Amino acid sequence: MTDRTGLMQDFLAGTDWAGAAIAPLAGDASNRRYLRLTHPTTGTSAVLMDAPPERGEDVRPFLRIARTLTGLGLSAPQILAQDTAHGFLILEDLGDALFARVIPIAPQMEEPLYAAATDVLIDLHRATPPEGLKPYGPETMTEMAALAFDWYLTGATGENSPQRAEALAALHSLLRQYAGTTDVLVLRDYHAENLLWLPGRIGAARVGLLDFQDAMTGHRAYDLVSVLQDARRDVPHSIETAMITRYCAATGTDQTTFEAAYHCLGAQRNLRILGVFARLCLRDGKAHYIDLMPRVWDHLQRDLDHLALAPVAEILRAALPAPTAAIRERLRAQRAP
Repeated sequence: MTDRTGLMQDFLAGTDWAGAAIAPLAGDASNRRYLRLTHPTTGTSAVLMDAPPERGEDVRPFLRIARTLTGLGLSAPQILAQDTAHGFLILEDLGDALFARVIPIAPQMEEPLYAAATDVLIDLHRATPPEGLKPYGPETMTEMAALAFDWYLTGATGENSPQRAEALAALHSLLRQYAGTTDVLVLRDYHAENLLWLPGRIGAARVGLLDFQDAMTGHRAYDLVSVLQDARRDVPHSIETAMITRYCAATGTDQTTFEAAYHCLGAQRNLRILGVFARLCLRDGKAHYIDLMPRVWDHLQRDLDHLALAPVAEILRAALPAPTAAIRERLRAQRAP
């Protein structure tokens, strides 16, 4: 029995879930893992989050944002038990009906599900974000976009680009111009594998929310980009367009201005993801993320086609190579053991 397993069993022993059957659930790109608990007498289920502090995890941001979301009537998991010192939470089990699983077996639900996800953001953005969160503003976003140069480009070619500073300065300027406000709560990992369909609930509460511990304050277009330019699945362009229109109509936002921000944020986000996926492979040995790069690249190219991105599009296209099969194999060959 590992020390972590012993700590987990000690935690469970002090809760209503002592003696529960334990089964693994899918993890994510972090050091967290999730386990499904089945109660020994009632047969009800819950989810155990195991977030080791010694590996840089901290459950307190998750707790804070979960309580904020449930306080707004949104469907984050209820907290059933907690041990913040050791990084354990027992959470309400919202089920397995992830958008990414529902849509392939019920394709007629695709647009209604994305409409529901958009409505969550409409409701969320009507609320004042909690105090004390860091802003995900132009400075931080530019630093994150630099990962495309420092991990993706260097891994793909063996060297960085002399155009790095010019590209990042141009991107920073555009983010300040079009997407500099940080007035809403942004969940930052808002996509089809973190959203659950809960049809028995009403309105925006029909969408279960997961993986929001990295929330910050940011621009209101950011999470819409996250869900509509999904690195893990293709969202039809017609749905992307319809959801932007839906959001703007419901919030009274000028759509032309919003779309400029949307594509600037899309470019930033997709640059960051290229870098993160390269880092997950090269540093952490998680090579399967490399297979997602072509979709992310396609999203980036569509964002760069927007008129607002003209000052940076040519620089980025000259500096960064497309993730061809050869480049992906080069990255995969360098993966950490």
